[in-house]
Amino acid sequence: MAYTTIDDPSKYFQMALYTGNQNASVAVVNTGNSDLQPDWVWGKNRDGDSNHWVVDSSRGVTKTLFPDITNAEETQGSVNAFNTDGFTLGDWIGSTKTDDAYVAWQWKANAGTTASNTEGSITSTVQANTTAGFSIVTYTGNATEGATFGHGLGATPDLVIVKGIGDADNWAVFNGTSTTTSRSLHLDTNVAEIPVSSYNFWNLYWDETRPSSTLVTLGVDSKVNKNSGTKVAYCFRSIQGYSKIGKYTGNGSTNGAFVYTGFQPAWILFKRTDDANNWYIMDNTRNPSNPLTQSVFADLSNAEVGTAVVGAAYHTDLLSNGFKFRNTEASHNGNSMSYVYMAFAEHPFVSSEGVPTTAR
Repeated sequence: MAYTTIDDPSKYFQMALYTGNQNASVAVVNTGNSDLQPDWVWGKNRDGDSNHWVVDSSRGVTKTLFPDITNAEETQGSVNAFNTDGFTLGDWIGSTKTDDAYVAWQWKANAGTTASNTEGSITSTVQANTTAGFSIVTYTGNATEGATFGHGLGATPDLVIVKGIGDADNWAVFNGTSTTTSRSLHLDTNVAEIPVSSYNFWNLYWDETRPSSTLVTLGVDSKVNKNSGTKVAYCFRSIQGYSKIGKYTGNGSTNGAFVYTGFQPAWILFKRTDDANNWYIMDNTRNPSNPLTQSVFADLSNAEVGTAVVGAAYHTDLLSNGFKFRNTEASHNGNSMSYVYMAFAEHPFVSSEGVPTTAR
């Protein structure tokens, strides 16, 4: 069996740091081994209390959503162009405030080329990258229980994030790593997984049905299936040596927990699922050496926090085959507490030719 099908993760995922310069049409150029024309850009002001922002090549440049709040799509000069190796900023203060530091995480789908997908009861518009396990889907809901849309991945997604483009609704997250009793999260809040017994969101969002290799099934909740409401869905599946969506249990020790991914991570998103805790994002571009201390909260507009604020409380190591917590924080590594994560690779643990990589 092949160790990985992706020897160079920078073909499909990269990060960039830049300094804002409003009204200057700043071109952000990637620095990875490969050129990457992004199809989904997720950015954040590191210095200021400012909303996260996302744009994608299916909805089009300037069409901006905000992962930490429920607001509907706005037309903003956040990104004015997707380039062959990066993107060009517009003049919106949220993405390019002069002299503020920013981070932008970027994923490649299909260079903006979409196709109609009629596999579900709802016709969807899909641009998919089956190699990298990522698709961007837009569809219009019909408020029908058990309605389905095609996701285009060719394999079952492990994580699906849905947002109403024109509606002030939560970002609904299908968490495929979860138990049979609670599988829904909100990207824009810190709430624990929403159990069937409390709100029945598993039924209302996903109709008690896990996605298949072709379809995502919907309940009747307006967040995912509003009648005549247009939605965008970002769908992910794990790809050996490149990406991993999984779960772990904390041990409450500075020596662990260790989370095996099968590659050296470049970027990690994680959240405690059994209690209210924030979504954390750590990466090796903002924090190029161990231990990682710089965190951004995906569900908050807060500026980046790091060593000066939290000391050793967030210490985390990136290793050649996973990541290891060096803290006892309940948000990261509480004893016997449950977490979900999504990670993307800097290097595979072992290349397609069987050559091991080394730790940081």
